[in-house]
Amino acid sequence: MDVMGDKATLFETGRFVQPSHGEATPAQTSAAASTALYPAVRAAGSSAARRDETGEAGETVEGVEAGEAVEEARRRRAAESGDVEAMSVLGALLLRRGDLDGAEPHLRAATAAGDRAAANNLGVLLHQRGYPDEAAGWWRVAAVAGSAAAAHALGRHHRERGDEPAAEYWLCQSAEQGHALGAYALADLLEHRGDPAAARWMRAAAERGHREAAYRLARALDRSRTRSVDGGDRDGADGGETGRRGALGLGGPVSPEAEQWYRQAAARGHRRAALQLGAILERRGDLKEAGRWYLTSAKDGEARAACALGFLLRDAGDTENAAVWWLRAAQDGDGNAANALGALYAERGQTQTAERWYRAAMDAGDDNGAYNLGLLCAEQGRTPQAEQWYRRAAYAGHREAANALAVLLLQVGDAAGAEPWFSKAAEAGSVDAAFNLGILFAGRGEEPVALRWYERAAAAGHTEAALQVGIARLRDGDEQEAERHLRCAAGGGSAEAAYRLAAVLDARRPPQPAHELGEITHEKTECEAWYERAAGQGHRRAQVRVGMLAAARGDVVEAARWYRAAAEAGSRNGAFNLGLLLAREGSEPEAAVWWTRAADAGHGRAALRLALVYARRGELAEGKRWADRAVALGPGEVAERAARLRDALREELSA
Repeated sequence: MDVMGDKATLFETGRFVQPSHGEATPAQTSAAASTALYPAVRAAGSSAARRDETGEAGETVEGVEAGEAVEEARRRRAAESGDVEAMSVLGALLLRRGDLDGAEPHLRAATAAGDRAAANNLGVLLHQRGYPDEAAGWWRVAAVAGSAAAAHALGRHHRERGDEPAAEYWLCQSAEQGHALGAYALADLLEHRGDPAAARWMRAAAERGHREAAYRLARALDRSRTRSVDGGDRDGADGGETGRRGALGLGGPVSPEAEQWYRQAAARGHRRAALQLGAILERRGDLKEAGRWYLTSAKDGEARAACALGFLLRDAGDTENAAVWWLRAAQDGDGNAANALGALYAERGQTQTAERWYRAAMDAGDDNGAYNLGLLCAEQGRTPQAEQWYRRAAYAGHREAANALAVLLLQVGDAAGAEPWFSKAAEAGSVDAAFNLGILFAGRGEEPVALRWYERAAAAGHTEAALQVGIARLRDGDEQEAERHLRCAAGGGSAEAAYRLAAVLDARRPPQPAHELGEITHEKTECEAWYERAAGQGHRRAQVRVGMLAAARGDVVEAARWYRAAAEAGSRNGAFNLGLLLAREGSEPEAAVWWTRAADAGHGRAALRLALVYARRGELAEGKRWADRAVALGPGEVAERAARLRDALREELSA
């Protein structure tokens, strides 16, 4: 509540006290809040008080105190001589100091002489003494005389009593005189009532320097932007502000105007605004400035900012300092920070300490603690304990815990128990659970149901689900839809999707003469680019195909490189083609080595090639053995040729 000490009297209504820039939050509903004693002394013109608040250079604490003592002595002498202004200012000085007994007679004397500032301050004093009704009487006297601060105090007094019409009247009087606290209190009252006029007064209070108004205005603009973008709303004003890893409540980029108000509130010491501003800057990539605002907020006691600062430091590689800030936040009850500490100690192998912090997260009301405990137990092979913690988190609504529980149940053979948990997690938005449901139904042969879940997961960006949808669409003959989903999956990093997409595109190319090694020169196409992407990710069939395309261009070295990569990874086609390439280059002994590897893996053509090699060398028995192998392996054309060779070799051996 403002303590005033200007020269204006009850009869000099043309002069008003300068508006105070203090902060009042919605929680501060007491009409006698005496947090604005410093502005009262500034209004009184006390240079000592101004130095006390601003801390001007060159002033020591002792010097300021001495200056106040001199000022008080001067005012006391003037008051004793009947100076009304001196009585008012002296009363304000003593009230600010907490000397209610000393202040009251001076304020009463000045009030009786018609000083409206003294009337307001007398109201503050009486409210502090526990006489709110008498205080309201003096505030009314000062407010009628034009005191914006008294009108503000009177309005809040009436609101506290439940008399909203009277509260609105007096707060409006205060706000219209330019009083920041009055404008904010009026906005809060109107907002509570759902009156659209609240926005105008909230903005007015913010423009007059009220930091809580600036913060709430920024939040309102932020929520309005979210609704306009996606038709939804975020959590309440502060419901989700837990730093980047704890969903600060900033679902997307904020408007420049909202950021401006966050910045203004943060610059005036609003710690939640500093937290939000840090999150905005971090998302933009300005990590240095984001860190400064997180640090400012954390030093002011905001645990969520300390937690966010810890993540910022962790990402920069400074885990030691990250742990310091997480510890500070966790000790202040931040469950997200406790989880982060648990994960840090788990990575270091200190599982007992990790478990302790996960339990601390649970105690702080963070269900991630139970989920992380489940993960920890699962990694240690403690399946019953893992199931216990997963269930605890899942029953609390943790969707990933529900998915993990279902996976665990599936692993132990309880498919019937797993399905409802997969469904619960998927309905709650778990993309992995939707994909797992697709696998579950596909395993039962319920392809249409499986496809619906795959499509749901794919729509949310699940790479493997998009692959499965693409395969299903290819099977149904819908090549256009198949290509769309395969492109999504391939773009998401699926080597199999890249290979299948390349195969779809490859099938559209004009037919070319078949040749084992390929001698037709052609330019690289999009399908070859996708083959190469899959090959680079270790996809063996793609590596073979890239080798074939390189050979078709006449690039023998590149072809051999890809064939060898596929063969060494276990591809029998890669080994066979590498053998063909080597034989063509005159390295038949080395070619035989790769054909042997391919034939041992079940490649019929490789076995036939080996039979021919040994027959030419005169090793008829070995040639016959490989011919027998080729007949057994096939395919039909190979088996037929191998049978003729085998019969010829048998005749030679029996001759």
